[in-house]
Amino acid sequence: MKILVTGGLGFIGSHTVVELQNEDFEVLVVDNLSNTSLSVLDGIQAVTGKIPAFEKLDLREKDKVQDFFKRHHDISGVIHFAASKAVGESVENPLLYYENNINALVYVLQELQKKQEASFIFSSSCTVYGQAEKMPITEDASIQTAMSPYGNTKQIGEEIITDVAKISDINAILLRYFNPIGAHPSAEIGELPIGVPQNLVPFITQTGFGLRKELSVYGDDYPTPDGTCIRDYIHVVDLAKAHVIALKRLLNKKNLAKVETFNLGTGTGSSVLEVIHTFEKVSGKKLPYKIVARREGDIISAYANTDKANTVLGWKAHSTLEEALTSAWKWEQKIRS
Repeated sequence: MKILVTGGLGFIGSHTVVELQNEDFEVLVVDNLSNTSLSVLDGIQAVTGKIPAFEKLDLREKDKVQDFFKRHHDISGVIHFAASKAVGESVENPLLYYENNINALVYVLQELQKKQEASFIFSSSCTVYGQAEKMPITEDASIQTAMSPYGNTKQIGEEIITDVAKISDINAILLRYFNPIGAHPSAEIGELPIGVPQNLVPFITQTGFGLRKELSVYGDDYPTPDGTCIRDYIHVVDLAKAHVIALKRLLNKKNLAKVETFNLGTGTGSSVLEVIHTFEKVSGKKLPYKIVARREGDIISAYANTDKANTVLGWKAHSTLEEALTSAWKWEQKIRS
């Protein structure tokens, strides 16, 4: 079966392409290369022995999306990653996020709506819960007002998919990630941020390597045990495997509703300072950091209740924080060597 992976050369996308190819799917990748590089294709080939079909495509260009689907009418399923994903950047440049994350989604769905049958996996986020009222967060938790334009695009995206599924032959699974980190154990692919990293772990590994002078910790006065924000950090390979399981669920018609939702996390929350100290332990490097003012858009705490994903999907995260940070450090050392 031919599976389209949008944003398939990005961090989570590339790891998912590897897992799809390991399961013998025919993979077609599109990416506009705005936050990645073509070298990722070499990494995918090094891991799997196969290079996926690739087209450079900006999904904001509606006519090009239409042309693409005309040429590839035999796509059985889509895993949709293509989106901008940094909370802080979205606060500073909201229109970029609304254009990139919403328009691209709409144009892809317009083409899928024409098909007799389509399976759609959506890369969503725990940001849809805002600051949840209780931990751990279940899929039934109320959707709070978004704390950032990024979070709002994920909420709107989920609503669009739900509305379209009602009137079409699209079946969808919304995967709400917590905080993906790490790299493939082979160190052939990993997180490859362009410019200054917007996420914690690449900033940590770059600081550990000496590329950054010091790490900024945004606030130490939150109501948490050590005053820093708490997140659920999930190894990217565990996350990628969940996409393949979710896709098979739709292709095999095992879904119990037109649109299903699953939280993907470890079920454990770790604070920013815990992540820093764990990295110091696994790398043997002392990390220089300073406490700075809180960052707009950040929530206090978010970690998953994973019972639904564990029982209904039959998926579970296996890697520890130490294993994820070890793989991220191995990747950082490889790309700087």
